[in-house]
Amino acid sequence: MNEKINQYRQIIENALKENTLSHQFPKELYEPCDYILEIGGKRIRPLLVLLGTDLFDGNAEAALKPALAIEFFHNFTLMHDDIMDDAPLRRGKPSVHVHYDTDTAILSGDALFVQAYRMFEDLPALTFKNVLQLFSKTAQEVCEGQQLDKNFETAERVTYEAYIRMIELKTAVLVGAALQIGAMTAGADESQQRMIYEFGKNLGIAFQLQDDYLDVFGNPGFGKIHAGDIVENKKTILYILAETSAGEKEAETLRKWYAQQTDNPEKISAVKDIFIHSGADTAVKQLIQTFTQKAMNSLEQIEVMEEKKLPLKTLAEDLMQREI
Repeated sequence: MNEKINQYRQIIENALKENTLSHQFPKELYEPCDYILEIGGKRIRPLLVLLGTDLFDGNAEAALKPALAIEFFHNFTLMHDDIMDDAPLRRGKPSVHVHYDTDTAILSGDALFVQAYRMFEDLPALTFKNVLQLFSKTAQEVCEGQQLDKNFETAERVTYEAYIRMIELKTAVLVGAALQIGAMTAGADESQQRMIYEFGKNLGIAFQLQDDYLDVFGNPGFGKIHAGDIVENKKTILYILAETSAGEKEAETLRKWYAQQTDNPEKISAVKDIFIHSGADTAVKQLIQTFTQKAMNSLEQIEVMEEKKLPLKTLAEDLMQREI
């Protein structure tokens, strides 16, 4: 791991400890905010803010609160997602709505969202305006992506194009925005901001596609159910490509399994076999490479010294080589 990445991760962790919320009144509102922040995570998105500003020789200190804003917003979405998905665990620990209750999780999530906006208040006026416009647009897009994801739960068919658009909105735009906000605080020009956004967006798409793949074919992560997407009948990229590529009999078998709400190991085994036999597993790996390469192409176009790009390249490689 690149030394700068480790350095910035530690800065973020220290800043989160210095910006705890539960000292505010009423404690019952803010304590759950600290709870979800304290149970960890990779801190990828706030790290990208700092790496984005570093790329253009900006001041990491000036980008630190915007980095926390992105982490606050991301955790707000997790709190609400867990409620919608009825997820009992988050990073191996009880979800906020389980540890406290649903009403508290909704309200505390809202409070965390507001705190995210407050983290931008110290930015210079013009930067503040530009950052807020991007952040608000991104927040709205994330909500749109989440709604599309919910729509897909009851949709009879989901197209490849619709699915890519959904993960772009739900996951990838926040990755792109994190990098662009970092670039904004460094004063990068608009063309360079667009390139770093495209790098992040395509990396985010690749990251989510890999998540879909690893859910079925990777090592089970801590606190995760192996092949949980199959158990929950989620129409991920693997399902979509398999249904399209499989023969008529296999496609019908796939749809029958997805009409059943069960965690029967036979279902997981049968669906995995269809994913493999149809070539969906190989096709997804190729898609991951395609979107990763798109990201790298955008990074290559950014007009800074190659050594400045090394932390971002290292982080991208680490994310794409994970097995959980």
